[in-house]
Amino acid sequence: MISNAYAQIAGGDAGFMGLLPIVLMFVLLYFLMIRPQMKRAKEHKQMVEALQKGDEVVTAGGVVGRIGEMGEAYVGLEIAPNTTISVQRTAVQTLLPKGTMKSLK
Repeated sequence: MISNAYAQIAGGDAGFMGLLPIVLMFVLLYFLMIRPQMKRAKEHKQMVEALQKGDEVVTAGGVVGRIGEMGEAYVGLEIAPNTTISVQRTAVQTLLPKGTMKSLK
């Protein structure tokens, strides 16, 4: 007289226990992948906003240069004497310690 569907619903906690592994996987994914990536993005944004004229940087393409001109979206990198290129501010990947360019020559 009782249909199978009603008999399965009567279990109560079985539905929640079936979802628990999926919820735990999402929590683990958040703490191992999403949260660290958000932290790195925040640190990169702060570094790009703090750039100043004269800073030595490495771009995402591996170009090393000294910032000569600053704009809203672009910076002018002096990569050699009298040689300046324009790159997007977000392309600046790493801020180098002062004097690094002299030691690379």
